[in-house]
Amino acid sequence: MYDFRFYNPVRIHFGKDALTHLPEELASVGRKILLVYGGGSIKASGLYDRVTAMLQDAGKEVFELSGVMPNPRTEKVYEGINLCKQNDIEFILAVGGGSVIDCSKAIAVGAKTERDFWQAFFVNWEEAKDAIPLGTILTLPATGSEMDRSSVITNWTTGEKNGYDSDLTYPMFSILDPTLTYTLPRNQIVNGVADTLSHIWELYFSEPDTESVTDALAEALMRSVISATRTALKDPTDYVARANIMWASTFALCGMLNNGKKTDWASHNIEHPLSAVFDVAHGAGLAVVHPNYMQYFCGYAPERYARYAVQVWGVDPAGKSSLEVAHEGIRCTREFFNEIGAPATLTDLGIPESAIEDLAARTDLSCWAYKEMTREDVKAILRMAL
Repeated sequence: MYDFRFYNPVRIHFGKDALTHLPEELASVGRKILLVYGGGSIKASGLYDRVTAMLQDAGKEVFELSGVMPNPRTEKVYEGINLCKQNDIEFILAVGGGSVIDCSKAIAVGAKTERDFWQAFFVNWEEAKDAIPLGTILTLPATGSEMDRSSVITNWTTGEKNGYDSDLTYPMFSILDPTLTYTLPRNQIVNGVADTLSHIWELYFSEPDTESVTDALAEALMRSVISATRTALKDPTDYVARANIMWASTFALCGMLNNGKKTDWASHNIEHPLSAVFDVAHGAGLAVVHPNYMQYFCGYAPERYARYAVQVWGVDPAGKSSLEVAHEGIRCTREFFNEIGAPATLTDLGIPESAIEDLAARTDLSCWAYKEMTREDVKAILRMAL
């Protein structure tokens, strides 16, 4: 294992009654609150009424930013920054999935500077010196943003989708109630699972490949996600399955699976232009890209991919080469995505072959594992995905 730094200050309240811990968390934050959420789902479910009642009982003055979209955009961040500056916001409460939380994190650092948040943090990656503290109530498990330091924002004007990391954007607390996911549409569950698995793969398929606790944890997590997803899709109110999916998505990016690993975010970098240009759901794009990325690059690390096949999918390695076992594991991956109804091709996403050159030109090539990725590699992977 490589040397590593681990730090994660987020308090997690997990379970059916997790929301009852919101008042105790509100007691230690400022009076002026920005409540950030997406569409109407939290109102339809009654969650909005429960949260706003708790805010009122706590004596908070609440300002709202609604309508945060999937692949959250710069214009919504600017809107939130203006609200914070105009009203001296002291705390941000994000209620929703990763898009809402990521938007809130960008607002948190953007509201504490006179610089343009996009140019300063998401283009120049300057160090943030201050941020408004925030907390989260998770409704869609997928991105792990509720327990990490990262935020990803889309600039629709330029067709860029960039990320930013800061210790200042760790949430103070996150409330995780699996029952809040019972009414999610099937496609959102599937996309969230694809995102979760892709996060684990980006960490697992990277140097070093020596025996480690980190990799063993990743393998256990992948098996749990696969099993729980099958159960949850058959019975959407199976609490154990929903709890395992929610905790797995959170745990995947809390930092524990990074420890001692190089990590590889190439698949995410290939997917980001798909979301930025065609506004596809991030998890849906990863379901298309990542298995093809595996297939394309597995020959550079056949033993690692073979281990994945055996430990996660139960492939019998007897009488087979490492590469043969690796290919079986990748086939199992694609078949699982097909089983749960994830998209398989760029055509499924509404992306034409004519877009490949432009998408490849927009891809960040700075992250890779086992073999340095080139633009020609990106084009080849996208062509495999047609």
